[in-house]
Amino acid sequence: MVNRTLASLGTALAAAVAVLARGDAVVTFSFQAIPIIESAGVAVWDVFEREGGFAQMFGIEPKFPYVLGSDGAGTVAAVGEQVSRFKEGDRVYAAALTNPKGGFYAEYAAVKADNVSLVPDKLTTEQAGVMPSDAMTALRGLDDMLDLKQGEALMIFGASGGIGHLAVQLAKRMGARVLAMASGDDGVALATRLGADAVVNGRKDDVAAAARKFAPDGLDAALVTAGGETADRALAAVRDGGRVAYPNGVMPEPKARPGVRLSSYDVIPGQEATDKLNRLIDSGPFEIHVARTFPLDQAAEAHRALGIHFLGKLAIRPR
Repeated sequence: MVNRTLASLGTALAAAVAVLARGDAVVTFSFQAIPIIESAGVAVWDVFEREGGFAQMFGIEPKFPYVLGSDGAGTVAAVGEQVSRFKEGDRVYAAALTNPKGGFYAEYAAVKADNVSLVPDKLTTEQAGVMPSDAMTALRGLDDMLDLKQGEALMIFGASGGIGHLAVQLAKRMGARVLAMASGDDGVALATRLGADAVVNGRKDDVAAAARKFAPDGLDAALVTAGGETADRALAAVRDGGRVAYPNGVMPEPKARPGVRLSSYDVIPGQEATDKLNRLIDSGPFEIHVARTFPLDQAAEAHRALGIHFLGKLAIRPR
């Protein structure tokens, strides 16, 4: 079945690597790589794309059938002639937002090889499949936007969500002192388990007082992954000259007082980013919390679940 399927892909394999996920499924990583999909992440931008948001943003005309899914992981089934970094049987993950070859809610997908990476040994394929965009968003916020330094006092608002729970762990790897603002008692438990130095329940605790207690001289930096009045109250604790960053799409947009640098940003996938991410993951224990996994035929239910309280990430299993 795999050989017949790959043959049907025609010239797509010339610059691609094929990846196997489960059974005889295949994922196509276009440009330089092709695999079979075992796990696909579910995220709010999938809903945005489903509703035509990216098509309008980029001025493109969607062509149907249209396959969603920006993150996925599987096993390499075949490699194109221009591919040298991957071989058949490799476990890989990839991020490919608005991929012209189609997304990861499928048995196969095609993604640029620069956006493909080997799965770190300590991660399951399911974990790797839900991780890429959120992990790289967290890393870019901490590293590029906040320029986080060892010993700095950092607040992560939304610390029990997809981006946030990964940011907690990455920030600790970078030597920061982390104040985690989580959602609910279960979110507090997760952020505590992940190693945050202090954890606050944003639903019921006095976030401003907690931030001042954590950093009496003011927070050096804050990564905000969920906006609103509670987030803005907490941001009042950022010191003069401090930095605040948030991914584009956080609504309402965070507000910072004068004297605090406020920056928004987008994730930029690429080999350099994934290589650094993998090094940080490999440097110690790392947890990617998957709250629920849905079969592919329940993708609509997975999208509905995005609107209900959950921790970490949601996943789709294509087969």
